[in-house]
Amino acid sequence: MTVTVGTDSAKTRRSLAAGSANIAYYSIPAAQEAGLGDFSRLPAALKVVLENMLRFEDGKTVTQDDIRAFAAWAQNGGKNPREIAYRPARVLMQDFTGVPAVVDLAAMRDGIIGLGGDAEKINPLNPVDLVIDHSVMIDEFGNPRAFQMNVDREYERNMERYQFLKWGQSAFNNFRVVPPGTGICHQVNLEYLAQTVWTDKDQHGTEIAYPDTLVGTDSHTTMVNGLAVLGWGVGGIEAEAAMLGQPVSMLIPEVVGFKLTGEMVEGTTATDLVLKVVELLRKHGVVSKFVEFYGDGLDRLPLADRATIANMAPEYGATCGFFPIDTETLRYLRNTGRDEDRIALVEAYAKANGMWRDANYNPIYTSTLELDMGTVVPAISGPKRPQDFVALDAAAATFGDYVTGQRSAKPANEKQKVRWEGEGGQPEPCDIPGDKGDHKRGYVQTADGNYQLHDGSIVIASITSCTNTSNPYVMIGAGLVARKAREKGLNRKPWVKTSLAPGSQVVSEYLEAAGLQEDLDAIGFNLVGYGCTTCIGNSGPLDPAISKAVNDYDLIAASVLSGNRNFEGRISPDVRANYLASPPLVVAYALVGDMNVDITTASLGNDQDGNPVYLKDLWPSNAEIAELVEKTVTRAAFQSKYANVFKGDDKWQSVETTDSLTYDWPATSTYVQNPPYFQNMSKEPGVITDILGAKPLAILGDMVTTDHISPAGSFKDSSPAGRYLVDRQVPVREFNSYGSRRGNHEVMMRGTFANIRIKNEMLDGVEGGYTKGPDGEQASIFDAAMAHIEAGTPLVVFGGIEYGAGSSRDWAAKGTSLLGVKAVIAESFERIHRSNLVGMGVIPFEFMNGDSRKSLGLKGDETVDITGLSGDLKPLAEVPCTIRRADGSTVDITLKCRIDTEIEIDYVKHGGVLHYVLRDLAKS
Repeated sequence: MTVTVGTDSAKTRRSLAAGSANIAYYSIPAAQEAGLGDFSRLPAALKVVLENMLRFEDGKTVTQDDIRAFAAWAQNGGKNPREIAYRPARVLMQDFTGVPAVVDLAAMRDGIIGLGGDAEKINPLNPVDLVIDHSVMIDEFGNPRAFQMNVDREYERNMERYQFLKWGQSAFNNFRVVPPGTGICHQVNLEYLAQTVWTDKDQHGTEIAYPDTLVGTDSHTTMVNGLAVLGWGVGGIEAEAAMLGQPVSMLIPEVVGFKLTGEMVEGTTATDLVLKVVELLRKHGVVSKFVEFYGDGLDRLPLADRATIANMAPEYGATCGFFPIDTETLRYLRNTGRDEDRIALVEAYAKANGMWRDANYNPIYTSTLELDMGTVVPAISGPKRPQDFVALDAAAATFGDYVTGQRSAKPANEKQKVRWEGEGGQPEPCDIPGDKGDHKRGYVQTADGNYQLHDGSIVIASITSCTNTSNPYVMIGAGLVARKAREKGLNRKPWVKTSLAPGSQVVSEYLEAAGLQEDLDAIGFNLVGYGCTTCIGNSGPLDPAISKAVNDYDLIAASVLSGNRNFEGRISPDVRANYLASPPLVVAYALVGDMNVDITTASLGNDQDGNPVYLKDLWPSNAEIAELVEKTVTRAAFQSKYANVFKGDDKWQSVETTDSLTYDWPATSTYVQNPPYFQNMSKEPGVITDILGAKPLAILGDMVTTDHISPAGSFKDSSPAGRYLVDRQVPVREFNSYGSRRGNHEVMMRGTFANIRIKNEMLDGVEGGYTKGPDGEQASIFDAAMAHIEAGTPLVVFGGIEYGAGSSRDWAAKGTSLLGVKAVIAESFERIHRSNLVGMGVIPFEFMNGDSRKSLGLKGDETVDITGLSGDLKPLAEVPCTIRRADGSTVDITLKCRIDTEIEIDYVKHGGVLHYVLRDLAKS
């Protein structure tokens, strides 16, 4: 890679001594001396963006006015929403989002040939790392063979995808693949790929140092901000544009300062802290903003805990949660095996460029809030949103209230009148704490024995996800809880599906070194794979008898996982109440197996002598945990496990692929198909036109997530996607998941708006991917959309607040576009999904003047006209919209067009950002 810098950039270029070497860099103090403004009190996170402006200033894409705008930001109290062109240093991908991105690149090579251009121009200009972490599914668990059997099934299911990715690795420059079984992309990034300060040669051949920055095709890319690496999630389409040299168009963000004071007390974990942070920041409102953490509390906060907080930035809605460089940053870099010269450079660079945090660090923020970490209490979050903070001692009562609300909110039906009966024909007795007469219960028989299930039975307990398995303090803590439970003769309840899926092989190294893996194995937390597993819906099937009981008798089953997402329908189709918890609490809940039990006071079981065992008897002290972390989490372990990170095992090395410039699309593949985006493209862009005569495809509520729009998990043979595969002789056992089939647009179109828990308000009391077709009858959303497309009818989708929250999956926008939706009208949008919609040529609009789908009384039989789009449309324009009801009456409202920047106007004219880039490359 060659770093291109601005024509006038020599004015701010300086030399830096780091260790025994000298290296050039772009100096913020030098820019201040040159009269470009006072940048001294900018937050470190914003200084990273400012340095990017200095390095790429060329008088065209980046101007000196862009640089001066940062000084104005400080003068205006942390506000100056100027549009800038930002260029991240690299791109990170995982395979669920990476496969469709590589599919797009391969299709762009075909497309540029069709436009008369050179296929080799479709190549990443910036380094791209793709980590295969989303494919492993928990089919086998709770035994020593689980890991190998799950790996074998992973390769059986995903060989077509892996062959395609191997082709991409050889066909494209600057593109590396980290093979399956290595770890989760964010943890691999934190522990190995990230450098905090990057180095490369510019166009003059001069070695320069600059901040390590990235965008990633996964929303939890933010995790690496704990290491002072500025990064955030984008959709695959935006990442593809960035890797092809297109700058990220963004507004200079507001920066919220979050002051941390005090220190964590005994019995609390980083997970408890981050759940409180999520709750506070959601209330504060940080969508599309940077959050920077500061305060003397950081002096007592290990980097692993910082990464936990940074990881969950999407859950509190921010673009990123940034921690400046300090002595703890250097300690972590050293402990994880980074080169000593690099560590010296990080320190020297941060101090020279005003990015070092010490006792005098006192920047200007747009707004601030504060938390004394000593006030944090043990907690979980749920049952369906990460920001639903619940103190642990209130968890059982809160769950009881949830059951009552769920039961009273649903219409009576025959299933609700059924009570499980025992073999004698009488209702099975069950004393459920907090039962208000609305808990359902039942009797089930499996190979593990006979037992009763009821509302609140925990059927999944999973230690998983980058959020927590990157943190040795909570992982060692979980192992110690398992050890103490084992010593007292406790075990998981037989109906609980337990699993351990670390984010890197280093975790297994230190758990085994501490002797804790044996203890975890003893109570069912055997290694099932290295990957995201339960957190992204790859929890695998439950025991058939348990699944049948849950569904036949409408039980509200629960899961507890150490993940970052618990949206409806995400974790398992059989589970309706999902809770996020620290790894030690996941172990504790597996022992008790019931959300109705207050584990802070109730017995978790009896020891060998019949004495009750309480949570306090199992919980390790901070000193116990710290001692084992110090002893077993070593620099040598990181260096050993990452020595051959790109090599993979024998299975990966044996994957065969073709060697060609363009991809030979296999006609029979149900995993990888040539998408229609670039086929028969014109050489010139179109124009933005008014949307006339549009019909609603769906009317959705608040907090509709990208999981609702484009689910990642399993699907049934009766679904449109399932029928598509069955028609192609794919057995149900080989369906895999929506996420693994994102390289096939035919599957993904059929999976759009297909979450089993989505509620289309056009229908009364119906859950799942259904709507009204052109004839007014209920139909699947896919079938209805195809009928509207055939009739030439444009479509719109209505939503509430925070539309598109959650994962950065571009298929939520791609699928929306391919279903013929021209506009999404909502009360507000989450940042990434709004950008993705624009990137696919779908226009987002926001209601104004207090209007909403509810105030307008929308039913779904209306016709929608949105005008004011043709001609000279400006960013953030306010445009008229006429809604014509079925009875002929009309209502006129005003909408804000959420095409936010001038370059986004061009994207929509071209039909999407990739079309824009493709035409530009073809012309050049």
